[in-house]
This record gives sequence, C-alpha cells and structure tokens, in this order.
Amino acid sequence: MALFLLTTLTMIAFAGNSVLNRAAVAVAGLDPVVFSVVRVACGAAMLGLLVGLRVRRIGGGGGLPRPGWGGPVALAAYMLGFSLAYRNLDAGIGALILFGGVQITMFAAAVVQTGPVPARRWVGAGVALAGLVYLLWPGETAAVDLPAALLMAVAALGWGIYSVLGRRTSDPLAATAVNFALCLPVTALGLVWAEPGALPAALAGSGPAGLGLAALSGAVTSGMGYALWYAVLPRLATTTAAVAQLSVPVIAVAAGALILSEPVSARIVLSAALVLGGIAVSLTGRRG
Repeated sequence: MALFLLTTLTMIAFAGNSVLNRAAVAVAGLDPVVFSVVRVACGAAMLGLLVGLRVRRIGGGGGLPRPGWGGPVALAAYMLGFSLAYRNLDAGIGALILFGGVQITMFAAAVVQTGPVPARRWVGAGVALAGLVYLLWPGETAAVDLPAALLMAVAALGWGIYSVLGRRTSDPLAATAVNFALCLPVTALGLVWAEPGALPAALAGSGPAGLGLAALSGAVTSGMGYALWYAVLPRLATTTAAVAQLSVPVIAVAAGALILSEPVSARIVLSAALVLGGIAVSLTGRRG
C-alpha cells in the first residue's frame, strides 16, 4: 500500500508540472522563459540539497557522475519547449502531446539501438501516433494551436533523448542533480527570446504569483518529484512503472478542468484513449 501511495504521489507531481506551468504563464502572466529558468534553478537547488543530505546520511559516497552536455542540452530543450507551449495549450492537452511524443521518441531510439522490434510494439506505437494526429488534425471543433503543439513536440523530443541517455547512469538522482545544474546556463540563454524586460519585471515583484508557481514546480513537483520517482522505481517492475506513467496525462486533464476550468471535449477523450491505449499495447509486449 505504501508503494502504491508513493507511486501515485509521484504521478501527481509529474502532472502538477503541467498545471503549474499553465497557471503561471497563462493565468499569472509570467514569461514562459522566466518560468523555465526559475524552475531549473529551484530544481537544481533542491536536487543538490537532497544529494547532499544523502551523502551526509550514508557517509562518503561515490562522488558525482562525470558531467556531459548531451543531457543538459536535451533537458533545456524540454524545459523551454514545455513552458513556451503552455502559452497556448491547455494543461491536459500539453501533457498528452508530451507523453505521447516521449514514448514515440523512445520507441524510435529502441528501433535504432536494438534492431528488430516486436510487431505488438509497432501496432501500439502506430495507434498512439494516430491519437496524436487526430488531436492535432484541423476540424470543426476548436483546433489545437499548431505552433504550441510543435513546441511541446520539441519538449517531448528533449525529454525522450534525456531519458534514453539517463539509462546509462548508475546513480540517476546524482546525475539529475548535475544535469539540472548544467542545464541552468543553457536554459538562461533562452532569455534572449523572452519579452523585453521580462526577468527584471518579474524579479521586481510584478509577477510574484507566477514566480511562486515556478519555484514550486522546480523545487517540489520537479526536484522532489524526480527524487521520489527514483526512490520507488527500483521497487517497481518495468511494465508497472511504465503503465503507472499512463496516468499522468489523465491526471493533468482532470486537474486542468478542476483547477483551471479547461474544457474536456470528446475529441480530447478519444485522442487520450488512442494515445494511452496504444502505449499500453506496446507495454504488454515487455517483460518485467
């Protein structure tokens, strides 16, 4: 029961990033690049603190992983694309595009790295992709903003690459702390494209609510959320961990509707069913 509750709390944290970002950018009016920078800075601080407390508790430690730039750059692409997309995407729709895109990216990496892929996984990936196409396809109902969807696709690509690279580390918590720290200056480069005076205005107090939401997203739903995930992940079977993540877009859609009054159309429901169902079909072919 404790493992189930901890896993559920982690999924709520992951979905919370979408709701917090959408609320800060679309409701509180914080510049999305500023949101990203604050989120990464607070996430790096929290992860550094957690790694330091772990080292102090167990005594000594193996040191931090050797830094590289592939992970931080991919992480920055995720952070910036994620925040910029939420200018014009609802929280649930953004989470659905992100989640589906990440899985498709990782599927493509598996094809390149491991060779032949079981037919079931091809079918599942095709169904998931069809769900995303249906969501983005122009229709009589309100269409999804395509530039924002493309930005979220960039975020999905970044997070998918980051996840693939992360499989090589033996200490994911420490590696994430290092990557967040290195990601900060890369993400800060995005301030070049921010609205003029966005950062000084935010720091001067014109956007305290947005800054607070960004800090909460960085320290709690990102930093502490990732730390909790890495704590429970070794206790979960591979398929259980993967299936658990299917709940993230659903939670984001529900939270967006309840907290931000975002509409939930039949199109969103059907698209979510296709995306999540396709991914579930792919996962049933895995062992673990």
